[in-house]
Amino acid sequence: QVQLVESGGGLVQPGGSLRLSCAASGNFFSITTMAWYRQAPGKQRELVAAVTSGNSTNYVDSVKGRFTISRDNAKNTAYLQMNALKPEDTAVYYCKTQVIIRSYQYQYWGQGTQVTVSS
Repeated sequence: QVQLVESGGGLVQPGGSLRLSCAASGNFFSITTMAWYRQAPGKQRELVAAVTSGNSTNYVDSVKGRFTISRDNAKNTAYLQMNALKPEDTAVYYCKTQVIIRSYQYQYWGQGTQVTVSS
């Protein structure tokens, strides 16, 4: 069993910053990719950013230059630093983690954390 605990969401004014964290715990051999998704009301869930075990990253075009994904392998934790936030960034943000357990890859989702950008 793998647990993901997300934190760092909240209410922020346009132009502000937030840092999301996603900590993984449980019985697994290793973590491969860690990613952040978001889902706004009435919209489909979309990939925001992902980081591989080799620290390769990719971002959706709308957040490039504003968001930075990183990971601390010693803590099994991924971070999403969000700067220059816009109202259209308002969504529930979900962490997704892929882990290796007994040579098989599994993916797990966090419970989600609300990010609201509003004046």
